[in-house]
Amino acid sequence: MNGMNSPGRSGDVDFEVVVVGAGFAGMYLLHRLRNEGFSARVFEAGSGVGGTWYWNRYPGARCDVRSIDYSYSWDVELEQEWEWSEKFATQPELLRYANHVADRHDLRRDIQFDTKVDFARWDEVNRRWLISTSNGDTVSCGHYVMATGCLSVPKSSELDGIDDFAGNVYFSGRWPHHEVDFSGLRVAVVGTGSSAIQSIPIIASQASSLTIFQRTPNFSMPAFNGPNDAAEVAEVKENYPAYRREQRYSAGGVVRELPTKSAMEDSEPERRAHFEQGWKSGSLGGVIAAYNDIRVNQGASDLAAAFVHSKIRSIVNDQAVAEKLCPTNHPIGTKRPCLDTNYYQTFNEEHVTLVDLLETPIVGVTDSGIETSAESFEFDAIVMATGFDAMTGAVVAVDIRGVGGAELKQAWADGPRTYLGLCVSGFPNLFLITGPGSPSVLSNMMVSIEQHVDFVADCLVHLRDAGQTTIEADAGAEAEWVQHVVEVGDATLYPKANSWYMGANVPGKPRVFLPYVGGVGTYRLICEDVVDDGYRGFVLHA
Repeated sequence: MNGMNSPGRSGDVDFEVVVVGAGFAGMYLLHRLRNEGFSARVFEAGSGVGGTWYWNRYPGARCDVRSIDYSYSWDVELEQEWEWSEKFATQPELLRYANHVADRHDLRRDIQFDTKVDFARWDEVNRRWLISTSNGDTVSCGHYVMATGCLSVPKSSELDGIDDFAGNVYFSGRWPHHEVDFSGLRVAVVGTGSSAIQSIPIIASQASSLTIFQRTPNFSMPAFNGPNDAAEVAEVKENYPAYRREQRYSAGGVVRELPTKSAMEDSEPERRAHFEQGWKSGSLGGVIAAYNDIRVNQGASDLAAAFVHSKIRSIVNDQAVAEKLCPTNHPIGTKRPCLDTNYYQTFNEEHVTLVDLLETPIVGVTDSGIETSAESFEFDAIVMATGFDAMTGAVVAVDIRGVGGAELKQAWADGPRTYLGLCVSGFPNLFLITGPGSPSVLSNMMVSIEQHVDFVADCLVHLRDAGQTTIEADAGAEAEWVQHVVEVGDATLYPKANSWYMGANVPGKPRVFLPYVGGVGTYRLICEDVVDDGYRGFVLHA
């Protein structure tokens, strides 16, 4: 997986399109651009393709959308040929899939690996972007696309003294590219989000002792993972065209029957049976989407939460520990819910300890372990599973300057402002793939990625055919879209949670609801209408 040769310096190399990121979005966009006859270069910070599945190699890492759904639809032969081994694919299998696609379509020859984009400036005279990279290269391009992913910048550690720890410190979002063996070690895991919930059972099976430091418990449902049902896979493959269309116009990018009833309409026995069916479905939407009002009605949300609490209490033997694992400070589903394999059961192991940081916060890290306000712990290894600077972190990490030298980071100082999550006023020919203000993390990401890639590629073809060189979000249309995103979000319970959906997990980050909760299908229809109306809300220039 060697990168291509470095480009020339001082703007000697020009491309029609530069793409940042070689995850599933950047790979598909490169394929589309090639097919449409555009010259393109992809810059990737890692040494290989795969994006989030290249970086997130922690124990137990796997997708929480079914494999047959979380896959490319644009290569119809591939979707028939590829056989997923499990209902929810593991990180190694997803990375093999990404590498297979890169090989199959010879993508690496236009990807420069081990390269970060540091600076991007809009040249108003020549109407091009000037791009500087970490390797000292400078290139120019007509269009600049950030395909950097929504969960690609891990939060930096907020623990004082972490650098003083004598043992190994691992970050779930930047896991080593070699096997980590915790056998016989005293291990700490800080955090109880998705990566922690997936990795804790596996780490516990190796470590001599495991101590989990929890600030906020999360809702998690059993995945009931296992081999794919061959008959079900065969049926999906036989009907993939219709199945994919249904995905694209669904609420969340997955095919399922939408509930039509309020949780308040059923009797307690009926509700219990319905929630139980959802619990056993092994899906994120099983309990949370059991009724049509769980994310918008506090009473309905409380009923669903109470059901999950009862499940936690029935699984965890120590009821004091069970109570600490029951989330009570946010409505169910308003923080990213999780799918797990024996997560709650792990707390029944004698060598596993839960520390509630709301009761005894961490004071700091010493050379030998972690100190809380009540106790000192000694460890051989610490795992930081503390999440990401979601949705905006990777974009503002690059110094992007638009018209008049305006900084994108400064333009987003009070929260990200986009039109459709795709473009930003004052930054011509800049596109964001699954950017803030689009369904993105509230959807099957593969469906949202493909829709945005197709929008961008089709847009560039339209500009070329029409003899136009620039496209930019209209400031008024952008303001209206931002307001719409807020209004739709405010109609739900999401703003009640201090979640990364709200940017609340990063100190100093504006508290703004980042994704668009209106639904994948609704959003797609909006985008299609915008295009049919001559790219309404965009300003195009020759």
